[in-house]
Amino acid sequence: MTVLQELLQAEFNFEAIEIKKIGGYDNANYSVIGDSSKYIFKTYVFSKDLLAHLEAENEVLLSLERNEKCLFPVPEKFSDGSYLKVVEIDGEQHICRMLAFIDEQFLAEANHSQALLTSFGGFLAELNLQLQKATSYTLQARECEWDLQYYHFSLAYIKDIPNAHNRSIVEYFYRQFETQVLPRISAFRRQIIHGDYNEGNVLVKNDRVVGAIDFGDVTYAPLVYELGIALVYSCYDKEQPLKWIASALKGYNAIIPVEEKEVEILYYVMAARLAVSVCRSAHSRKTDPDNEHALNSEKHSWKLLKYLLRIGPIATEKMLREVCELPKRKELLADVELQKSLQVVSPLLSVSYKNPIVMEKAAFQYMYDSAGNSILDAYNNIPHVGHCHPKVVAAGQIQMASLNTNTRYLYPELSSYAEHLLSKFPKSLTKVFFVNSGSAAADLAYRMACAHTRRKSVMVMEHGYHGNTQIGMEISDYKFSNAKGAGKQNHVLKVAIPDTYRGVYGSENPNSGLKYAKDAIAQMKEFGDEIGAFITEPIIGCGGQVPLAEGYLRALYPAIRAQGGVCISDEVQTGFGRLGDFFWGFEAQGVVPDLVILGKPMANGHPMGAVVVTDEIAASFAQGVEFFSSFGGNPVSCAMGKAVLEVIEEEKLQENAKEVGDYYQSLLEGLKSRFNVIGDVRGSGLFIGVEIVKPGTDEPNTVLAQYIKNELRNANILISTDGPFDNVLKSKPPLCFSKENAKEVVDCLERVLVSNVSSTEGN
Repeated sequence: MTVLQELLQAEFNFEAIEIKKIGGYDNANYSVIGDSSKYIFKTYVFSKDLLAHLEAENEVLLSLERNEKCLFPVPEKFSDGSYLKVVEIDGEQHICRMLAFIDEQFLAEANHSQALLTSFGGFLAELNLQLQKATSYTLQARECEWDLQYYHFSLAYIKDIPNAHNRSIVEYFYRQFETQVLPRISAFRRQIIHGDYNEGNVLVKNDRVVGAIDFGDVTYAPLVYELGIALVYSCYDKEQPLKWIASALKGYNAIIPVEEKEVEILYYVMAARLAVSVCRSAHSRKTDPDNEHALNSEKHSWKLLKYLLRIGPIATEKMLREVCELPKRKELLADVELQKSLQVVSPLLSVSYKNPIVMEKAAFQYMYDSAGNSILDAYNNIPHVGHCHPKVVAAGQIQMASLNTNTRYLYPELSSYAEHLLSKFPKSLTKVFFVNSGSAAADLAYRMACAHTRRKSVMVMEHGYHGNTQIGMEISDYKFSNAKGAGKQNHVLKVAIPDTYRGVYGSENPNSGLKYAKDAIAQMKEFGDEIGAFITEPIIGCGGQVPLAEGYLRALYPAIRAQGGVCISDEVQTGFGRLGDFFWGFEAQGVVPDLVILGKPMANGHPMGAVVVTDEIAASFAQGVEFFSSFGGNPVSCAMGKAVLEVIEEEKLQENAKEVGDYYQSLLEGLKSRFNVIGDVRGSGLFIGVEIVKPGTDEPNTVLAQYIKNELRNANILISTDGPFDNVLKSKPPLCFSKENAKEVVDCLERVLVSNVSSTEGN
């Protein structure tokens, strides 16, 4: 006979006893059959705090009213009349307690229906009404790791989540909880709550919830935390979770009306509970991998957490308001917002789509508009590592709260970031000059080239774009050749885009890059002035996502340098791992430029740009007037820029761009083989162009391209169009884009082509 059997027989006078160990998170639980009755015996490693908490839990259980529709475990007395007993087991003191077993079906075992979930919510509300009457200073002082009031206890376990991007998702939701919930929560209803109302703790009879067990997480907390936890477990193993949430909420709200301010934060409360759950599961997997009870909900929790990320807070709140019969959330209307904008800004600032979008929030590869639509962002290359990435946001917040100043002073953030950034470049590129945008960087790069070569002449690429400054527009064919542009200036030489699809040398010529380079060299000789600088993007974005023909720069760069010029690579759109195979676009051509322009993705959308140059060019520039940028390289920008580099490395986003980009293009190539309105699929990594043509020809089909773009917008997918004929679909999503996201885009494109191409191709 074991020590446990002897203890139970002595304390409860059992003549015969059967003991079986069952699951438990952080204590040992046993199923006990003694004589004709069944019990749950629970043991805990002794501590004074835990003893006080268990006494308070027993008081709560004893205060509950019980009947055939409200079943709760009854604490059983030991031989001395107490409900708790401290005993020695295996040489260690344990707290023991006995609870009567309730022989009903668990919710986890039942066939779920909408009616059952409505009952699930209703029973919780009835339980909460009873718990309103309970008081306990012990529970008010309790610090429980599962209690969302102490969510920060689980923050330390984020590091135990093996996948870096998953860690970022959890951290994102924690930060949202901190900003959206915590500043308001002190004004919310508070009481004693169950704290863990899940499918394993809820009892069902005749398709109705009739009981609840396991009050081990009972605490004093905001009532909305109780509801948020319950709503998670009402749907986390379901398809279409919002439908099941609605049923559970309906049952709860019918008994305890949910307040408007509670509805406004429920999304973030649910996500925070899931974040705590996956953190603790990851920690358990590391420290106690055999504890199946601690791990059995992990898969469902991740699925729901990612679903909430996709669906977004606005759509969720709209549904919750409707169920609770609360006023509709105020929606910002596109036409109204557009008119407001036109009153204060120039109409030259154009907006996308026939029906513009009013955006309110974003996270990673998703954006959420004011109407509650969750929109897949397959276009926005500025939030390079994902919208609102928590590490980048936190870096900016922390640094801004500490120091932000101009560059007249010394601060370690500048050198730390510059060193990290320069480590990504070839050894010849050793100096970095920080500015506030890619446009400012292009302007500065041209000035530096002029200072070094003492020449103003510059060779530029057809359809190239390098910014909105005066110099930027002078060296951007995309701007100066526009119908409203100023035209090409005499010191500018424009060379033909080395386009293997639409260019003169075609796609079948293996030496097309060399031929285009020879043509450019011939133009240089005829130009008259020696070229001081040559500037180009590795993939010409405004030209229609056109990669430079292979071998082009390798043949052209030496010719530029031979006559005293320098070579500038504009990496604003192609840099930082976007191309997958290469961290910088110039690497695809097997060359090293003399100056590199950086911008948009440097700090994930925070205004930042830079020029990276050789020692020689930096020294030449130093002979002129002082260079100073008030905010270029300020501490906040540097902190955020460094965070971007760290995220790229930690989440292996360059590798993801390669893997997902290859898959994405393979799907698009599949469409190309079936639809003769797709003339070309091109690009690298997550920098992709799809040329739309008239059926069976190479003639640009601008109308169809615009139609496709707007149809995808109507399906809540963002892409755009570009190129000299505006007929190239372009996709440059955040680097956290997934294969599932890519397939969603291509499946939608296929539906548009199947159902509409025949009616639109002749327009």
